[in-house]
Amino acid sequence: MDSSTNTMTPSVFIVDDDPAVRESLAMLIMAQGMRAVTFANAQEFVRDYREGDIGCMILDIRMPQMSGMALQELLIQREITIPIVFITGHGDIEQCSRAFRAGAIDFLTKPIDTSRLIDSLRRGIRLSIQQHKHETETLEVMQRLSRISGREREVLEMVADGLSSKEIARAMELSPRTVEAHRANLFSKLGVDSLADLIRFYLKALETTGMKRSSHE
Repeated sequence: MDSSTNTMTPSVFIVDDDPAVRESLAMLIMAQGMRAVTFANAQEFVRDYREGDIGCMILDIRMPQMSGMALQELLIQREITIPIVFITGHGDIEQCSRAFRAGAIDFLTKPIDTSRLIDSLRRGIRLSIQQHKHETETLEVMQRLSRISGREREVLEMVADGLSSKEIARAMELSPRTVEAHRANLFSKLGVDSLADLIRFYLKALETTGMKRSSHE
């Protein structure tokens, strides 16, 4: 690998067994103000890539030992989401179709249309940033949710539904004072200062984590 990766700096990861191709692509990418990190083969990328790095990949289809398609399948198995632009010197409709079905953002044949390549890479980096933001938000929400008990989560759902403490107490067969204590714990544990913030957090949790409601309904 020609240079170290940086988690917060968007990079274009070039995986190609041809040194001349790697060098020319790296020069093109750096001339566009983007960061290029090159790998001589798929195994080198697997060894050195740090999960969570933001960026897009240029991946050669045909490489010895592990092909580009095999690397794509491995990344999917490991649940590593990185936008991929495939390149090949041998256009193959079936391979192209497989690559797109597996989530590739483009499939280019050599000689490369540099304008299309740069457009695809910029699109891939934007997608990677969005994915990273979503994953970060999801992790933060999950960490906050882990602080509350199952009973507190039920109270949270009912509060978000607009129920009063008395209504929640009746539904859960608790005293209003106990429900108020649960509400106070929710504010403290989730780090919110108002009822509106509490409800916003709950809606965000539903959206970002796919959290399912409890079975009290």
